[in-house]
Formats: sequence, C-alpha cells, structure tokens
Amino acid sequence: MTTTAPDAGTAAPVTSSELLSVVASRELAARRTVFAGIGLPTLATELAHLTVAPDIEVVYESGVCGAHPSHLPETIADAVLISGAEAVLSMPALFGYVLQGGHIDVGFLGAAQIDRWGNLNTSVIGDWERPEVRLPGSGGGVEVMANSREVFVVMRRHDPRSFTEFLDFCTTPGPDRALAEGIRPLGAGVTRVITELGILAREGVGDQLRLVATHPGVTVDQVRAATGWELAVAGRVATVPPPTAAELRLLREDVDPGRVYLR
Repeated sequence: MTTTAPDAGTAAPVTSSELLSVVASRELAARRTVFAGIGLPTLATELAHLTVAPDIEVVYESGVCGAHPSHLPETIADAVLISGAEAVLSMPALFGYVLQGGHIDVGFLGAAQIDRWGNLNTSVIGDWERPEVRLPGSGGGVEVMANSREVFVVMRRHDPRSFTEFLDFCTTPGPDRALAEGIRPLGAGVTRVITELGILAREGVGDQLRLVATHPGVTVDQVRAATGWELAVAGRVATVPPPTAAELRLLREDVDPGRVYLR
C-alpha cells in the first residue's frame, strides 16, 4: 500500500511501513517505558523519542534497558544497542524484575493473526502438524502480554486471514483467555492495533476490539469486510491525520536513512 504524500513538502509517496510507523509513534505520547520488538515497533519508538515522547525508555528482549543506539539495530542482540545504554540485564533480571515487576508501560508486539479479544498467533498458519507457514514463535511475547500495563500491536496486513474469528494457534493469550485458564495477568492486554486501514482499540478485560479510526479514504465498510469477525465500531470513528512532512523527514533521514526496516 502506498498513499499520496500529505503535502508539497514531501516528495516521495508514503509507504505502508512509513504510515504504520508514524501512526504507531503517536500512540506512544505520554508513555515512559516501552518493551519494543525489532522492526516496526523499533521505528515507532525511535520516532516517538524525536517527537511525542522525548523521555521514552526503550527496553529490548536481550536485556538492554534505556537503549540509545547510534543507528537502528538489526536484531535484539545487535551490539549497537549496548553502547550508551542505561543498563544491560541478565534474562532472569529482565523478565523477573522489570517485566514481572510491572515496570513496562507498553509492550509493542507484532503478529501474524489476531482475534477480537487481542489473542495473538506468531507460531503457525494452518494445521500445527502440517502448517502452511511456520513462524518464529513466542519469544518473550507471552511475558510481555501478561505483564505490560498495555500492549500495542502493529499489523502489516489487514484481511480476514490475519484478523480472524479463530486463531490457527494461540501463541500469546490475552488476559481474557488467561483468566479463563485460571491465570491472572498483570496488564490490560492489547489496547491498540494499528493497521494500514486504521486503528482498533479495546479497554481491557471483557472488552473486544472495535474500530475507532480510519485512514483518509478508508471507509468503515472496507474495514468490516477486511475483518474476519463481526467488527464492533465506535459511535464516532475518527480520521487519522496523515503523516506530516516533518514526521516523514525524521523517519527517512534520522531514524532509518539506510532503510533497514522502511520498505
């Protein structure tokens, strides 16, 4: 997906990656600590640091806390994350004290599939024994979901196979599913889902995802048709402001000039 640039100050069209990164970064306003995955979450947190959240502290699964990389890391173990970081913790310390201690405001995750309650699949597409696609799996996703105060998800695809009534496999259960199994998570689970069609949101336990905003030119009916369940819609659906020339310049020239993740 590409869209027309928002104004004459932006020469190149806006790509899907740029759109998702800009919109996701805005959602981090007033948040302090973010557990970020590699890829679009990294782009969003770095842009937020330059715009709406200058005091943001980024935590990576490798144990790096308060990272200040000179350029974008390509993996969570990239050495560039270490230089200038506030701290580097062991895995037991990171998961036992930081995550389980309730010190993460936002966990930033991606997924191949999501359902209306914010449960995620990052394991397989198709049957477990004979999958069409085998995916990376959980990593620290289960702990991030259970212990972050809230979770944001960025989805590159918005179609009925990705936004599905029934997951092919539940890798990362949200709080509703966890509670049904007798487990009481710390956080609210998924509260924001950013896609190329708009933004879905939920408040927490007992609430399902609903459409709260669309991108310019996208209709509510389009989002409903691209969603694999009967999508709830907010009473007032906002229009997401398009990326500004300033946001795109920062993203392209300062955050990811080598286009490590922008595509």
